[in-house]
Amino acid sequence: MTALVLTRDASGEFVLPAELLAAQFGWPAETLQGLMRRGLVASRVERGEGEDEGRFRLTVRCGNRRWQAVVEADGRVSGQHFEVIPTKGRAAGR
Repeated sequence: MTALVLTRDASGEFVLPAELLAAQFGWPAETLQGLMRRGLVASRVERGEGEDEGRFRLTVRCGNRRWQAVVEADGRVSGQHFEVIPTKGRAAGR
């Protein structure tokens, strides 16, 4: 299995090609791009501190779906997780 490696642009921001990110959600790139145009995709980058110094956690969320990746200083993704977050307000057992 090939390791996932992310690049950074001239300003140091991570570059996530639409095809790569869409694949994490199980969607075609066109679906993700449409959601992005509608402002339905949010992302966050957190810089590691202490023992996590030099690492980053990237989080991309769309609706109730979230993909997170831990990225090492060299851009290599050392861990990732995808989850569907239960919607609030639904009664248990329905």
